[in-house]
Amino acid sequence: MSYPINTSQILSQQNSVPAINKNVEDKELRDQTDAFEAVIIKMLMDNAAKDEKNIFSQENDPGDKIYKSMYRDELSRASAGGFGFSQMLYEYLSRKN
Repeated sequence: MSYPINTSQILSQQNSVPAINKNVEDKELRDQTDAFEAVIIKMLMDNAAKDEKNIFSQENDPGDKIYKSMYRDELSRASAGGFGFSQMLYEYLSRKN
């Protein structure tokens, strides 16, 4: 089967793509790159704490792993934007062509 190509429909679809205003600093992009950096930091911290032993107590609290994971999550969010990954990604994505 062969379908006829409607070039006017294709051209109208190409013109409907919204334009990006490159003069305005995009706060949402900065927030997303910071969030991505927080994920990277959290993964690094989780990997580093994988073999962590509890040196203060021999008891295994049921919520111990959850609390430590929550702590690392908040720590990674608080430190996001300070390691440079976010800045590099932001500069790459907001590059003016």
